[in-house]
Parts: sequence; structure tokens; C-alpha cells
Amino acid sequence: MDKTHSNARLRADAGIPTAGVIRINTRHTADFTVIANALAQRPGSAVAIGVMAYILSLPDGAPVSIAALCEHFTEGEIRISRALRQLEDAGYLERRRERGPDGQIRTRTYAYDVPNGKPPTPPTPPRPRKRQRRPAAAPGTGPSSLAAIELVSMPAPGPVPSPAPTAAPAPPPPSTAAATASAASPPAPAPAPALADADPQAVVVLASLRIRDPRLILSQREVAQLAPAVTQWLTLGIGAEQITDRLTVGLPDRFRARPARILAFRLRETPVAVPLPVTPAAGTAVLPWQTCDGGCERAFRAAGPGNCRDCPPAGSTPIAPAATSLREMLRAAG
Repeated sequence: MDKTHSNARLRADAGIPTAGVIRINTRHTADFTVIANALAQRPGSAVAIGVMAYILSLPDGAPVSIAALCEHFTEGEIRISRALRQLEDAGYLERRRERGPDGQIRTRTYAYDVPNGKPPTPPTPPRPRKRQRRPAAAPGTGPSSLAAIELVSMPAPGPVPSPAPTAAPAPPPPSTAAATASAASPPAPAPAPALADADPQAVVVLASLRIRDPRLILSQREVAQLAPAVTQWLTLGIGAEQITDRLTVGLPDRFRARPARILAFRLRETPVAVPLPVTPAAGTAVLPWQTCDGGCERAFRAAGPGNCRDCPPAGSTPIAPAATSLREMLRAAG
């Protein structure tokens, strides 16, 4: 009995699982963030969960733009913007454009630890009923006596009268029913434009903007939304190079909104179309070109050949040139 057996257990099992994760918790007293299990165990993108956990750990007023998040995470702008859109669709983020005290419009981001800022409310338990105390029964009025009094005082049961038939409500007219249904149901959102229906030249112009500025990375949905405005500019005779200069020159050093919003702001004012050349009205004859026969050989429009306005008419006596000296004047007079 004094020998040690190697096959004996050191202690009894404490319920530790044989597979899976084993948590080792530490009590935090500072610098920690409480995250709901609905967010931490949310199915889908791990980038979205990490971005939301990082945003919830920041103090109020910290920048959470795409550029600021890209400086913290190793993911690029496309993954970060996709994660922010997923969080907005799920109700964890909300972006509002508000006017500040200085009059400038800024975008504020509201982060909710639960979707849409509405925590689930547990059902309220029913309130207990108050028990009413019965008064003490007088002598001779026990339960059997009260039952006998009830039997005597209650009238004899008779035939139960049938309820009077009620007229069924008339159905509303079709127009009223349609108006009520349309008022009750919200209007369906307009379908998003498809990239396949956009002008190919406009798509090339928008997709090539990243060559000028690497920050101008647009998604397929954003290109489909901006393509009609670019097509309108191209229709008015503005070249692709001029549109690219219009959209890329003078951009701020740091974007406070999505690049698509900045481009849409620059494309919202349609330029003036190039005026077309004036054409003569129908039925108006255009005179042909003639060459002056007076010696100047000037081109002018006329119905037939002849002299221009500056030359004397054909058949008239030409005017003698002015005398340049007194001798010539006397010779001409005498």
C-alpha cells in the first residue's frame, strides 16, 4: 500500500470539456467594453464584427470614417465600406447629416450596442391578485344555508332567447378599398439602376477615375447611379477628359463622405449645351458668290455678275484722280 501507482487519477473530473474552446476569464476593472452576444456571435462577415467592436470601444467624438478605419485595420477601403454597409443594414450604425453651430453640414455616426437602439424588452409578469377577505358568517348562515337561499331566490331556468340576427357589414366600394390598401401599405422603393443598362462610355469614365486619384474607388452600384449624369454630360458635347478633370481637380485632402457623394455633388449641375449654327429658314434663297468686275476682284453675294458696293456701277464715267500739284490743276482747267 505504500507504493505509488501511476495509473491512479490525481483528482476527480471538474467538468472540463474534452473538445472545443475553454475560456479563461479575467476580471476587468478598467479599459474594457461590454458587447452583446448578439453582435459577437452574429453570423456573416468577421470584418463587420471587428469594426463594430472597435467603434464601440472608442470615446464619443472619435473619427470613424473609412479613411480613419483603414489607418487602424489592415483591410482596404472596399472591405471596410462593405462592413459599414452591413452594419447599417443590420441597425448597428446610423449616419445623419446635421448642421452644426457654425452652419456647416457634417455627417454624424450613431453606434448602437443593440440593433436600431431598441433593446429587447422581457415580458412583464402578471400582477398578483389581491385576495378579498370574506366577512364572518352570521349564525345559521353557513355554506349550506347560503346555497339553500340561492336556490330559492334564483328563478327557474327558461328557454334561452336566440340572439337577433345582425346584418353583415356591406363591403366597401373598390375605389375606397384600393385607396385604403394603398394608404396602409408603404410605397415600394424604386429599384436600383443596373450596371448593364448604363452607357459603356460613362462606365469607362467613372472606372478610370482611380487612375487620377486612387481614393476614387467606386462600387458597381455607385457607378450605375452616377452613369446617367455622366451620359448627359457626354451628350452635351463635353469630352471624357474634360469630365475627368471636372471630377478630380481640387479634391480635399481628406474625404468626409463617400467618394460617390462628392462626385454626385459635382455632377448635379448640368452644363449649358453648345449652341448650334444658325441655318437659313426653309424657302429662303441664298445668293451665290460673285467676283467684282470693277477691278478690285472682291467676292460678294449677288444674283448676277457686276461691281461691288465700293466700286462705281458699270458704264459710269470714272472720277479723275485728284491733282497732286498746282501745275497739274492748271493744266486740267486750261
